[in-house]
Amino acid sequence: MAKGLARFMGAQDMTVGSPVKKLIQFSIPLLIGNLAQQLYNTVDSIVVGRYVGDNALAAVGASGPMINLLLVLFVGISTGANVMVAQYFGAKRRSELSDTVGTVITLTLLASIIIMIVGPLLVPPFLRMVDTPVEIFDMTSSYLTIYFLGIAGMAYYNIIAGVLRGMGDSVMPLIFLMAACLTNIVLDLLFVAKFGWGVAGVAIATIIAPFLSASLCLFRLFRMKDTLDINLHTLKPHLLLAKELLILGLPSGLSQAIFSMSAIVVQSLTNSFGALVVAVNTVVMRVDGFAMMPNFTFGNAMTTYTGQNMGAGRTDRVEEGIRDGLRLGLVVIAVLVAAIVIFGSSLIQLFTDTPEVVEMGRNMLRVLALGYIAMAITQTLSGVMRGAGDTMSPMWISLITTVVIRVPLAYGLAAVMHSPYCLFISLLISWCMGAILSVIAYRRGKWRKKAIVKKEEA
Repeated sequence: MAKGLARFMGAQDMTVGSPVKKLIQFSIPLLIGNLAQQLYNTVDSIVVGRYVGDNALAAVGASGPMINLLLVLFVGISTGANVMVAQYFGAKRRSELSDTVGTVITLTLLASIIIMIVGPLLVPPFLRMVDTPVEIFDMTSSYLTIYFLGIAGMAYYNIIAGVLRGMGDSVMPLIFLMAACLTNIVLDLLFVAKFGWGVAGVAIATIIAPFLSASLCLFRLFRMKDTLDINLHTLKPHLLLAKELLILGLPSGLSQAIFSMSAIVVQSLTNSFGALVVAVNTVVMRVDGFAMMPNFTFGNAMTTYTGQNMGAGRTDRVEEGIRDGLRLGLVVIAVLVAAIVIFGSSLIQLFTDTPEVVEMGRNMLRVLALGYIAMAITQTLSGVMRGAGDTMSPMWISLITTVVIRVPLAYGLAAVMHSPYCLFISLLISWCMGAILSVIAYRRGKWRKKAIVKKEEA
């Protein structure tokens, strides 16, 4: 029994066994972890909404676009690492796997230092650029400055957890995240409810807790001596691997940047409707984060599954896994959509009792509901393409759906409707178009020729 438990909690070889069983076994802890991660972020909003007020709630929400924009370095490193680790693990190439992981650890440190320096300097001009309402400006600035100064813990947890998942271990990152999540909740209540530190207290709690999960992830990684070697040699940046990692990760980083820039532009439009709508948008986006978790889960699961099997040369298993992944994703998200439609008001009331916020938030969630089904298709197929090494196709899809469709449509509808509902109608349409484009890109089959190991062997 102990051996079975150890195998379950360690690296998982997804190149053998039933694809559907492997995907379920991998996805369940990943889904719980993603939900916990979202809870981690949502607790901040609940605490400030309940103990400080709607303006503080709006301030935390208004910080999101800038955070997402400056995290593109980490997204690039994380995506490249996930693909390379999965493929090298699947191919049983210990040396390349070890060097890749060591390079990832070093690059994450360098990226963290850059963000810790640049982030706080950019906060005030950024907030002025997006016309942040004056009543929330100072609180938003305080939150962002503290967040960026403590970014290293968040960066290391997310990237090293991604490395562990690339090797099929989705259980231990979950355990470490739960520990951080509980720590964050305790600190939020302590700093805000007891000490009265307001938004700054939430920010401090948000940067302290990840250091716990990051430390545990690194400890776990250094103890996996049966799978890889971490030493001074592997920690030294390997230029060729770093180049390959960035080539793979850059498109995903650019996708994040594109999404973030569009969110900034849309945030400016959101701000123009006033602090109440900003608060509504904050609440809806928090609920949206939970609703999107199954989609991200199956997308990430397919990235690992595809990467390992492409590394092992098992394209046939990839095809079988895609069918299973799509079925699982669509069933789960259909149930979730039904829950959102039925319990929308109750979900909004977790954050605030303000009647206007509750009513508008419920209606906006209903606008988005069907879009989650479209996103299930997009995320699953994008996960397949990324896992195979084709990170360009998802980037182009992101570019088209955000820059070409969502942003112009939001402003066009705003001019016609003069209503904040334009924010979410445009999002729904862009999601549906993303699903169509993802199906087209997948069927073209470019991803089949992108495996790293195959290129090296050739």
